[in-house]
Amino acid sequence: MADVKIYRTNYCSYCDRAERLLDNMGVEYEEIDVTHDEETRDKLVERTGQSTVPQIFINDESIGGYDELREMQSSGELKERLDA
Repeated sequence: MADVKIYRTNYCSYCDRAERLLDNMGVEYEEIDVTHDEETRDKLVERTGQSTVPQIFINDESIGGYDELREMQSSGELKERLDA
């Protein structure tokens, strides 16, 4: 099974949606709360070029946020990546 990480804040509805989508698929993931962690958020911006959350990684590769996750799920690409 793939290694999935979600960087999120505690007030982010898109983070909740991303986790719900993965929960519904039965995918295990690590949740990393960056609500009060500016250092980690700065590193995420450097790594992804994005300052928004969620930031989702599969096998240490950034796939983007909730919209990208949902698109991957709809196209079947998400299942392929998770099974790889």
